[in-house]
Amino acid sequence: MAELYQPSLLSYINVTLMDYFPILELPNEIQALVVERVAGNSFQDLYGLRASCKLIKALADRRSVCHFYDVLSVPCGLNMSAELLRTCYEERNPSTLYMKGVHFFFTFNLQEEGFAFMKLAADEGYERAVYTYAMTRKIFWGDEE
Repeated sequence: MAELYQPSLLSYINVTLMDYFPILELPNEIQALVVERVAGNSFQDLYGLRASCKLIKALADRRSVCHFYDVLSVPCGLNMSAELLRTCYEERNPSTLYMKGVHFFFTFNLQEEGFAFMKLAADEGYERAVYTYAMTRKIFWGDEE
């Protein structure tokens, strides 16, 4: 009986992202957009992309990419450095604005400041902030925007 061809695991490992999606053939602006969108998807995907080549790593290490991280999707076992969180906040990252708003509003009872941060994150389209902002506004002030 003829044996069916079964590719080895090694042949799968040797196939890279570049074999399926030749990102380096795209214009630099498009490459940067791809890296930013991957950063918004997950840290794991971003670090996998960073490992693909030096050019992509350089694009992924730009400060502006920090705007797209969702810091609340970081795996529990991975501690984010204070410096990275600060950089994300400086880049007006919606998830850090949201975290700061919730913290100010509910922990420090700084409702005006916290609500302003939640609104900034909601205006950026951050889904958690949109919901929290709307529900907080409804519960605490009884109105809808």
